[in-house]
Amino acid sequence: MKRILFIVTVLLSHMCHLLPQEFIPLWQEGKMPNSKGAEVKEIIVNERILQVSKPGIYAFFTPKEENNGSAVLICPSGGYHHLTYNLGGFQLAKWFNTLGMNAFVLIYRLPNSPDLEVRHTAPLQDAQRTMRIIRANAEKWNIQTDKIGVMGASAGGHLATTLATHQEDVSMAGDSLDEYIFHPDFQILISPVITMGSYTHKGSFEYLLGEDPPGQLIEKYSSELNVSSATPPAFIVHAENDKSVSPRNSIMYFEALMDHQVTASLHIFPKGSHSIALTSNPGSTQLWSTLCKAWLEETGFCCIQGAE
Repeated sequence: MKRILFIVTVLLSHMCHLLPQEFIPLWQEGKMPNSKGAEVKEIIVNERILQVSKPGIYAFFTPKEENNGSAVLICPSGGYHHLTYNLGGFQLAKWFNTLGMNAFVLIYRLPNSPDLEVRHTAPLQDAQRTMRIIRANAEKWNIQTDKIGVMGASAGGHLATTLATHQEDVSMAGDSLDEYIFHPDFQILISPVITMGSYTHKGSFEYLLGEDPPGQLIEKYSSELNVSSATPPAFIVHAENDKSVSPRNSIMYFEALMDHQVTASLHIFPKGSHSIALTSNPGSTQLWSTLCKAWLEETGFCCIQGAE
């Protein structure tokens, strides 16, 4: 019995360690753009959100004495079909906290939501709105407004690069947040979906744009075609043996960044498939988080010296 109680205590302690401090809705009641006003029921299966009822952010703040003033918005993966909010969100957020960085996990509307008027616009609207919320509260949360980045893996990486490259404002809501800029200051991308062209991830493509979208829409959501000199610096990780999302996605994005003289660091490891995570990666792939921390320090976006 004592052993069982001990195990339960440890599990509860671990779960509490991963819990955010706050959930912040993105939109005021009745003010959410691109909405039909339909009631949407949240669906969660096996730590995957299949349908979002209320888009928002889970906030993971660092202790005051460890806060270095930087922040990152995390866009969970899931192929635009679902959101892997724990593995691709909460766990990463807690790691960023160890670096002295505040982290926010975005629960964005999925393109298959029955409430949407335009499917492909919703994730970007929610991401832009979130960046504005973080900037509007920067002083309150002790965040420096030139150290707010975005991070995403797989389709979450596509949303992150869309946020970083698109100039069109699709999230204006007619309130005070409209005055804040929505562009991030840096990008961290893990096995990202980048292009909607030849090397795209079919699932992400179809869930975001539909089965037969016009060419103009394909170009608009191919992030390598939208890079400019204003695109923020990027740290990119991919595995050579990734059969789900070709590493050519990361290579194309890196080349586009280089063409526009944007600082970028690309690491393509031999192994890791489409499963690069914080821990238990094969071989040299396990080094990605150490390299990421070093890059953040080198570029001046963080960190606590000596933090692991």
